[in-house]
Amino acid sequence: MNYFRDPFTESNLSDLVSKTGLRPIKLVRGASAAGITEETPDADVIRAMVADPNLIQRPIVEVGDKAVVARPIDRALELI
Repeated sequence: MNYFRDPFTESNLSDLVSKTGLRPIKLVRGASAAGITEETPDADVIRAMVADPNLIQRPIVEVGDKAVVARPIDRALELI
């Protein structure tokens, strides 16, 4: 999915994040520069990620009801 061309909604990004089993802040690049901390409510982190997709760690690989941040790319193998 190219989320710059087809942007996430808060709902579908929240669903994807929940499939990783991680808090949304763990999927943010440059959290401190964006003013996001561990204390930032998850809903606010999701909102920030939707507003600025550059904040989203990538790639995120999704298979069925699971997803991983595939860094390193070998992490994607956990899903098969």
